[in-house]
This record gives sequence, structure tokens and C-alpha cells, in this order.
Amino acid sequence: MSAAHFQLRPTPTFRFLWWLPRLAFLMFVVAVVALLWFMEKSEREDQRATMISDVLWLEQNLRFLLDHNEELLGRFDPLRIDLPDIFDAHVRPLIGSNTGISQVIWLDNTGKTRHSLPAPAGTALAGDDQGSAPSPSLNRLARSLGRAVYSPAYPVGQDDWQFEVHVPIFHGGQYAGTAVGIYLMRRLLEDSVPWWLAERYRIRIVDQASQQLGARSKIDAVTPGIEYQIAFEPPGHGLILHTMPYQTPQPLARRIISSVLILLAILVLFSLWALRRDMQRRLAAESALQTEVAFRKAMEDSVKTGLRARNLEGKITYVNPAFCRMVGWSAEELVGRTPPMSYWADEYLEETRDMHARVLAGQAPSEGFEIKFKRRDGEIFDVLIHEAPLIDSQGQHTGWMGSVLDITERKHAGELARQQEERLQASARLITMGEMASSLAHELNQPLSAISSYAAGCRNLIAAGTTCEEIDGALAKCQDQAQRAGRIIRRIYEFVRRHEPKTEACDLEALLADLIVLIEADARRQKVRIERDISTRLPVLQADQILLGQAILNLMKNGIESMRQTEESQRTLTISARLAENAQVCISISDRGMGISANDASHLFEPFYTTKSEGLGVGLNICRSVVEAHQGRLWFEANSQGGSIFHITLPVTRA
Repeated sequence: MSAAHFQLRPTPTFRFLWWLPRLAFLMFVVAVVALLWFMEKSEREDQRATMISDVLWLEQNLRFLLDHNEELLGRFDPLRIDLPDIFDAHVRPLIGSNTGISQVIWLDNTGKTRHSLPAPAGTALAGDDQGSAPSPSLNRLARSLGRAVYSPAYPVGQDDWQFEVHVPIFHGGQYAGTAVGIYLMRRLLEDSVPWWLAERYRIRIVDQASQQLGARSKIDAVTPGIEYQIAFEPPGHGLILHTMPYQTPQPLARRIISSVLILLAILVLFSLWALRRDMQRRLAAESALQTEVAFRKAMEDSVKTGLRARNLEGKITYVNPAFCRMVGWSAEELVGRTPPMSYWADEYLEETRDMHARVLAGQAPSEGFEIKFKRRDGEIFDVLIHEAPLIDSQGQHTGWMGSVLDITERKHAGELARQQEERLQASARLITMGEMASSLAHELNQPLSAISSYAAGCRNLIAAGTTCEEIDGALAKCQDQAQRAGRIIRRIYEFVRRHEPKTEACDLEALLADLIVLIEADARRQKVRIERDISTRLPVLQADQILLGQAILNLMKNGIESMRQTEESQRTLTISARLAENAQVCISISDRGMGISANDASHLFEPFYTTKSEGLGVGLNICRSVVEAHQGRLWFEANSQGGSIFHITLPVTRA
């Protein structure tokens, strides 16, 4: 068995040694957690015991205060208390000496209020009596029992509660009246709870529904889970004295001990993790390397785009199999080479070297660039290259990665498409001229008939012995008619012949005039009147006159054909041209035809879509292609007088 297999299959003793530090660490963590838990529990128990002791002391203090107040209220002299000065002198010290009593009322033996200090002002209703305070029912109960009676707590204002104590007074065995003391919960707690106790606890008086009736508290942050409550007797009626301690910062020594224990636990855990990492590093590294190599090879074998990496000096540092298949050289032959590269085409060496320098200078076009490469067998092919910087793990720029795509087939297909487009445009021109043949024949017939007439006249003049001056005038007229016929034939020839796209200076006004001459014969045959609205200040454009003329002529022809069903008096084709404000020339061809339906409008410029029974459906598509090739725009809109208006906008200066 090899050493590798031995490492992967440890002996039972080795397994025990490996698990021993884990077990020791687990026991250490459990001990630390238990120690902290016991310390916390002990502190909470001590805090709770202290709180119970303080609350019992407070409860005894409150009971003593209430009993003492009962005794003071029971000392009223019924024979002299009716005197206001005597009442004020006896009651004022009772209210102002931290007794919790906010008001004292003297009721005579009939239950009528004789004196009150302070005087009542909108006194709240108490107990089960409506419209009177203090409570008459409590007064009768205290009189019958012969001892002090406390009322239930009732709200006063928005955030305070109060209760009453009724102390009956007897003189000579006869009921003489009742001294009523009214306690405000808030004031009672403020007068009876010392400051040192308020610093430790939040003390509240609540009812059985846990509704707060009064509180002595400075902050709301209390220790969760620790509380103590005791019945508030007297006054009773379900009142509870509820206490919760404030949160106090942990002792410094305890925090230091806890921090040291946690730090030790972290150090032990880190040591264990480091040991485990060191033992498994070799296997993890080997596994990661195998996975990375397999993934990289699968990616390189599946991608069809060539990848080529170069350092900052231009030396090749990496090529993928797709790039090797593309150029015909192996990776061993390419990696490490410096310019000039073996796949650079000799015919384009300077161009390739310049682009190579631009890439190394960081000036490669962001949209990529096309260049010529050479295969090993000498074949020249076109490639599209996108270059991106190579950044290492430290963020340093170390070279350039280029993606290389063979676009030879794409360019060949594009060239075929361009040739087909040219053939289609030439065919469309031939079709247009074929449809206009009869009208053009009439146009040619006039000058030819005139030539024949002038020639016959010349012969007659010669036979008659006429002078040379008269014969020369007839021959001049014959020559003019021949030149006119020649111009018509030349326009037709230039329009229908195939030619390479050519951008040249284009006099738009002259072009529109020639096109109107070509279309006039067809317009007269269709009884269509042509109106011109062409500005005389149109600029000279850079355009292909033949292609642009084909597009405009096709729109004129469509406008004439659309008015076949229109009344003859309304058949008007308007050609206008003007210079727009945005440095563009706008050409408009408007007709008074049937218009274009919404359904046809959505498909109007699609190839092979036509509304004519004999149409091919390519005319408007070619028109749009020609206009857009001149960086212009073609669209249409409804004519307010009926029919349609086709607009062409062309830039005055083309980039």
C-alpha cells in the first residue's frame, strides 16, 4: 500500500488522537458556558433577594405611612373642626409633610361637606357614586364599621389615579362626622419612595389587569426576567405593588474574566482549525488542481472563439485550441513568440503592426477591430478582435487578452447580400421604367416626329432651290429635337443601369426637376396635375443621385397610382422641398388618393408586403433602405385633404 493510501486511511490510534483535541475543546467550551451561566444565575438570585428585601421594606413603610395618616385624621376635634381657621391649621401640616395626601375633606354627621383643603375644583367622581365626591357609600360604610375604609382607585385627569380613606369621628359615643383623605398615586410614591430606592428599581402600582395607576421611574430600561410584586394593603381592592430592577453594568472583573475565557476559546479553536488545515492542505490542493485543470480543458475544447493572451511587451503567453485551429500553428509553436507573428499576413504587415502597437498602448477600439490574418497554408482570412486588459490578483495590469473570431464567412455573406440588394434595386428600376414605357414612348415620339418633319422640309427646300440660311434654320431645329430625345434616353439609361454605390455632390433641385420630367408623361396619362413647392435655396448634398432618385421616383409613382379612384379635378401630386431648422432637408410627396389603412400602415415598409394585385412588395422597403443608407428618415402621415404624405429628411452634412 502506498503512502497516499496510508494517509487516506488512518489507523484507529490516529483517529483517536485526531478526535482528542476536538473533545477537549468541546469540554472547555462547555465549562466556560457553564461558568458564565452560574455566575449570571448567582448574580440574578442575589439581585432578586435584595429586591425582595427592599420591596418588603417599602411595603412596610407605605403601610406605616397610611396607618399614621389614619391616626392623624382620627384626631379631628368635632367640636372645633367646623371653625375654618381650626380646620386649616389642623389640615395644612398634614398635606404639606410628605404624607401622600393631596386633599382633606370634613363631612358632618349628615354626610355634607363642611370644609375642604384645598377647595375642590371639578372633583372627579369616585367609586360607584355618580355626581358626588367623596363617596357617600364609603362614608356610610365607615360610619357603620366604626373604622377607616379605603375606596377603589379611580382616574383623575389623563395620567393619574387617586383613592380615598374615610375615617369616622365619634364624640361621646355619637357619630360626629368623617375625615376624608384623598391620595394621588403619583404623589404617594414620590413622598414615600426614597431616592436611593428609585435609583435601583422601577416601582409601579397596578391593578389586577396590569394597568398602571402610578409609577416612580427614571428610565424604562429594566432587567428582563426579574420582577417582584406584593399586594398593596391598604387600600387593597386588588392593587399590587410591582417592582423591576434597572439594568446595571456588569462588574469590570467579571467582564475581564469573560473576555479572557472567550479569547482562550477562540485561540484553541483557531489552533485546531490550523492543524486540520495543514493536514488536509495537500489533498485539497490536489483536488482543486485536478478540478481546475478539467474545467479549463473542457472550456478550451468547447469554445469556438480563439483566445490569445500577450504580456505588456507583446509576447504570446497563452492560446487556446480554437485559435490554433484557426491559424494552423500549435500552441507550442505560438507561445513565447514576439512580433512579427507567423500568422500575420505579409500583404498587410504594416497595418497589422500599427494595430498591434495601438493595442499595447491601450488604444484598441472598444467595439473591436477587423484585420487580416494568414493561415499556415497561406490562406488570408478576416478576423474580428476584441482586446481586454489582463489584471492579476494584486490588481496589476500584466497584459492583454484578445478574443479572435473568424468572420470570413460573415463578410462573404454580407457581400452576397449587398450584391443581391443591388440586383433588387436594379430590377425595381427596370420594373418602374417598364410601367412607364408607354408614356416615355410618347415623349420620344414627339422629338422624332419633329425631326422627320424638319428633315422632309429641308429636302423640299433644297429641291426648291431655297437659300442656305433657311435650310440652316430648319436643320438647327432638327438638331434641337434630336438632342431632346437624346437627353430623355440618357436619363432612362442612367436610371436603369446597374452601378456601384457612389457618393457625390447632388443638386437636389436639379434632381427633383429631372424626376418630374420623367414622371410627367405618366401623370398626364393618369390625368394627374403635378404641383411644385421646391425652395430655390436648397443646399448641395453628398448622396448617390441614382439611388436617391430611384427612391423619390418610386414615391411619386405610388402617389399617382393611388389616385386612380379619385375624381379628376382632385388628382394633384405635390412635391415640396425645403431646408429645415435642424440642418436637414425635408422632401414631401403628397397625394389625394385613398389613403393608407391602419392595418396596412403597420406592415407598409416590410419586404414583399403590397396592397397592389400586381406588385412585388419591395418598392417601399427599398426606398427606406436607400434613405437610411443616406443617414436619413422616411415616414408617412395622413393628408388632411385626403390621401397620404410621405416625408424624407436628409442631413445636409454626412459623417
